[in-house]
Amino acid sequence: MTGAKALEITQKYPQVHLLEQTQQLKALLTIIRDQNTNRGDFIFYSDRIIRLLVEEGLNHLPVVDNVIETPTGSKYNGVDFLGKICGVSIMRAGEAMEQGLRDCCRSVRIGKILIQRDEETAEAKLYYAKLPSDISSRYVLLLDPMLATGGSAIRAIQVLLDHGVEEDRILFLNLLCAPEGVAAVVLNFPKLQIVTSDIDDGLDEHRFITPGLGDFGCRYFGTDD
Repeated sequence: MTGAKALEITQKYPQVHLLEQTQQLKALLTIIRDQNTNRGDFIFYSDRIIRLLVEEGLNHLPVVDNVIETPTGSKYNGVDFLGKICGVSIMRAGEAMEQGLRDCCRSVRIGKILIQRDEETAEAKLYYAKLPSDISSRYVLLLDPMLATGGSAIRAIQVLLDHGVEEDRILFLNLLCAPEGVAAVVLNFPKLQIVTSDIDDGLDEHRFITPGLGDFGCRYFGTDD
């Protein structure tokens, strides 16, 4: 969908930030979308995009002025992040994004949330949550490669809120979005920000993102057929 329609979505929802659609990014997305891409290449090029997402996410964190002295004895008017951050991955696919965060933020703390769909109720059910004890005082980078219907994301965000995280301190990082998922998340949590590398056409009859890239977790961790 990248183009006029994606621009329309980002204009409608200003809290949604789309990575700059450079030729490099388009080439990386082409590789990971290709069904013929082997697992090694899928991991390598997905990791490159994840690194771009983390870097862009960090750009949206608040900063304060910080004047330092350089080795030449000169003053430099710089900035420093306003508060501490942490990552929270939605298991299992979100775990693939943890290393990209660690590569950008030294010694960053990372929590985990496991949410699965209840077959009887079709609702996203929380099965496990392990979060930093001081998460309520941190800015949270929520990690999940795919935003389809938004059900799991909404449940995970609610878990963060229940642990005292302020809504405007949550940044949701993902590789691909469906417009339906974007709308669901933003309408439920208008103060949250989303950073994504692409916005696709929508969901098919099976609620899979199309054109999409398949099951990210299976392709990344090697559990697909």
